Amino acid sequence: MELYNELQYKIKELTVSLKQLRDTGTKLAEAEREYKIILRKEALKLRTEGCAVTLINQIVYGITEVAELRFKRDVSETIYKANQEAINTYKLQIRIIESQLNREWNNTK
Repeated sequence: MELYNELQYKIKELTVSLKQLRDTGTKLAEAEREYKIILRKEALKLRTEGCAVTLINQIVYGITEVAELRFKRDVSETIYKANQEAINTYKLQIRIIESQLNREWNNTK
């Protein structure tokens, strides 16, 4: 019965992580959108100011607002990927518990 309870607990954790994945995925998409919009605006601003096209790529990433949004995007991506890994871990733990349960049930027959 202890394994069964552990299995139920892991399934609940998996369900919570799946809901969190949706939230973290949305936050990642929003961070990516904000970053791309500011990146484009700053690149266009540099271009209209007469900055050489070959230098824009190097300069634009050093602009504080662009760098901050890129950082937020990267953090959001890291959280999203960590959440995906947590889901994979829960799935593995569930499979292990299920096989333990199957072995116990097969030994009782």
